[in-house]
Amino acid sequence: MSAAQHLLRVTRSYGEGLFQCYRISELPRTNNALEQIFGRVRYHERRASGRKVASPSLVTDGAVRVPAALYARIVPVTAQMLAAVPHEAWRARRAELERQRRARRQRCRFRRHPIDYLTNLEQAAGKLTLPS
Repeated sequence: MSAAQHLLRVTRSYGEGLFQCYRISELPRTNNALEQIFGRVRYHERRASGRKVASPSLVTDGAVRVPAALYARIVPVTAQMLAAVPHEAWRARRAELERQRRARRQRCRFRRHPIDYLTNLEQAAGKLTLPS
């Protein structure tokens, strides 16, 4: 099989819409700029925390922390801007992050002490009453 035939066969398997960057002129060809942005956030996170590697919470809270870090570099955040944040939305997001953190902590407890975890779970289930 020639190199051209092989290239055609392989590129047919890529699927429709994989190379949108050739149809849309403003779309970048690579994600290097995005990777550099994430690298800068990790770098500053390490510098601020004194860690040698990025904080594990950057992965779990990244949906909040990365955009906030990037926005704070573009626009100076003022007290008026923070006061304008809807408290209900902020509290809901904090509650969601806390729920996720609690679930991760429970998984960790099960892995470390499965017998104790299951015993406590059985005791809690025994205390439940059915509605009458």
